[in-house]
Amino acid sequence: MAKYTGPKTRVARKFGLPIFGADKSYEKKNYPPGQHGLAKKRKKVSEYGVQLTEKQKLKYTYGLLERQFRNLFEKASTMKGRKGDNLLALLESRLDNVVFRLGVAPTRAAARQLVGHRHITLNGEVCNIPSVIVKPGDVVGVREKSKSLEAIQDNCGGSRSSHYSWLEWDSATMSGKFMNRPERADVPETVNEQLIVELYSK
Repeated sequence: MAKYTGPKTRVARKFGLPIFGADKSYEKKNYPPGQHGLAKKRKKVSEYGVQLTEKQKLKYTYGLLERQFRNLFEKASTMKGRKGDNLLALLESRLDNVVFRLGVAPTRAAARQLVGHRHITLNGEVCNIPSVIVKPGDVVGVREKSKSLEAIQDNCGGSRSSHYSWLEWDSATMSGKFMNRPERADVPETVNEQLIVELYSK
């Protein structure tokens, strides 16, 4: 199961956003990395550079590597509607992201770990594949044996899911229902997906 294991704060500083979640180191140094930081004179970024930055930002935000991201974009390209909107909808539909949005885990990386360690169920069956695309009507929950785990108890309040119209959380059963794929306007990530479409269309 491939994943990014490099320096996260440095990446967050590069994009100027805490894309991996709360980061005390980033809060202290929220300017570009390098010896000169903000004072460093930077060359004008080309159109390709701007497009590449948006793609990298989205990749790191959702924790995907290049091949995974490219495959998801190709799948989005075959769907009806705008490619950029479809891409974001698919990213939001990944099992690890749904677990994160439901509030079961504090970050997407933590959610990915919970899925990989078989603590999460999909429609009542244990699922340990973070990249599974959740479909409208599917129920994502915490495995019965895992409900008492401190790591899950500390985060499992479902308060985060109330911010997202496409999710419905049931605290009694510690499970959430994926109502529908979100519209672009509902996804809070600050990214220009059209630039990514233009990049892959070259």
